[in-house]
Amino acid sequence: MKKVMLNGILAATFCFWMAACDSPKTTQEDSTEMAEEQNEEKLASDDAEDDADFMVKAASGGMMEVELGRMALQKATNPKVKKFAQQMVDDHTKANEELKALAAKKNITLPTTPGDEAQEHINDLAKYSGAEFDKEYLELMHKDHQEDLDLFKEAAEDAEDAEVKAFAAKTLPVLQTHHQMAEQMEEGTAKNAKSGKAHTGAHNE
Repeated sequence: MKKVMLNGILAATFCFWMAACDSPKTTQEDSTEMAEEQNEEKLASDDAEDDADFMVKAASGGMMEVELGRMALQKATNPKVKKFAQQMVDDHTKANEELKALAAKKNITLPTTPGDEAQEHINDLAKYSGAEFDKEYLELMHKDHQEDLDLFKEAAEDAEDAEVKAFAAKTLPVLQTHHQMAEQMEEGTAKNAKSGKAHTGAHNE
């Protein structure tokens, strides 16, 4: 009997210890997942959840754009890249504030920090410097804004809430401009890099 009780106490102690060890992980949960879970608990329909999911993703992406833009203002070497980065900060800050106001009105929880995937992009880009930073930043902006366009186009067409749909439609042209700028600048830096190498090769000969 004592042995059974002892085993029970040990098992309970082990379970408590494991729970204590696991508890810190909750603070490290992806901010976008936490927001989505909270919205799922309080929203009544699947359509409302879909709108909320769009807003959560848009908020995470918008915060990433601002943070990367600020990083580029510090690390970029090309003045044109710095000018582009400033526009990213200005435009996405404005869109983020509009999104926050809309979320508050709709009782939608938004992440307060970029999600794990967005944070990974931030951490990766921070490793670069000089002309290589410019190249990697523009490449990421081109790719990320294509993903943004897909996300906002879908919401502009299919969002259930009229105000969410209007926000997506209003922001879409801004994102299209960003995408075109990033694409053109990325192509320009690639051409410059090739011509520079060709000139160096000819000079060496």
